[in-house]
Amino acid sequence: MPSPEIASDGVDSASEAGVIVASASVTAGDDMRTIRRIVSFTLGITMILAAGYLVAVVMTDGAILLRPSELALERHSDYNDLVNVPGSGSTAPDVTVCIVDSGISMEHSDFSELQLAGWKDFVNNRAEPYDDHGHGTSMAGILVANGWMKGVANDVDLLVAKALGSNGSGDDGIVAEAIDWCVSNGAHIISLSLGGAPDVLPFNLGSGRNSGDASNDAIDAGIYVVAAAGNDGGADDDGDVAHPSSEQQVISVGGVTISGTSWSGSSEGDNNGRILPLPVLLPRGDPNQKPEIVAPAQAVPVLTKDGGWGLADGTSAATVYVTGALALLLQENPTLRADEAGSTDTVATVKTWLMDSAVPEENQNGHDDRYGYGMLDIQGLLAQAQPS
Repeated sequence: MPSPEIASDGVDSASEAGVIVASASVTAGDDMRTIRRIVSFTLGITMILAAGYLVAVVMTDGAILLRPSELALERHSDYNDLVNVPGSGSTAPDVTVCIVDSGISMEHSDFSELQLAGWKDFVNNRAEPYDDHGHGTSMAGILVANGWMKGVANDVDLLVAKALGSNGSGDDGIVAEAIDWCVSNGAHIISLSLGGAPDVLPFNLGSGRNSGDASNDAIDAGIYVVAAAGNDGGADDDGDVAHPSSEQQVISVGGVTISGTSWSGSSEGDNNGRILPLPVLLPRGDPNQKPEIVAPAQAVPVLTKDGGWGLADGTSAATVYVTGALALLLQENPTLRADEAGSTDTVATVKTWLMDSAVPEENQNGHDDRYGYGMLDIQGLLAQAQPS
């Protein structure tokens, strides 16, 4: 604050000095109020920006993200390039896909335009869609997201059957019921991002109907069934792909990394046949050797049930890429659908196209028990269906 003795020009009368002091005090008070306003405004803006930063960037402890991370967006684009996803013009309207999983969280912003073609809760019998685990939401996003993320075939008519509980597991008999529901509600493709060991003796009298039985009945009706090969690769591999992807005409999907190499967790198929351990396996021939195809499975960008985005490992994700590829194929070729001219023979033909269009690993000769016939090439698959 200016001192009263600022009058260096020789003013020394008390009255004049008083005027000078009063004037200086008013000026200083105005300056302080202005400074306080500036500081308050600056702090307010800083706090708003800081809060926005935390909401937009923090990715742990349940924070809801406003957008995916740059890494997720980059990987999303790179994986689409890896499996040759067509441009946004091909989104598969009029093709009905049924996802059997833990449900779906419809509140996610990337589902803002999504309207389900059908919903059934086989676990808690709730009428409205929900997802108390999150896996189903992540899988649905790979197929139908239409926001920051773009699904492989985001205009399909989507049916969702909740057959897995809040812990991500479920009863095989309930999964079978869910598959039957998909069939009765007009599914062209059934996507099963799940799998487990079948009954030790599934042929025992009274053992009940399992997901393999339901999958085979669907295929007999001309419906495509796509299932995860499993995530027990490496030292813990149990010797074959997961059930029900182990069924002959079910399409079993293994996994690859962002560089296109085999993902270490992807299950290995047993294609030579065996007597032990049970169940007995007969030798598998083309185009039904397991897994048939591989697709993205390592740190795949997905939606989360709390409204955010994340990265997930597993052949579950790979399964949905193949589901989306088939949806695009059926959109361009309606006669391949079960409600047109589709049949079990059509399913076999499409499996041959998958085999012939797959991109093998370097130096791969024929089928590989981990890499299948090769990596999914969506545009290559679509080309297989075109007249030569």
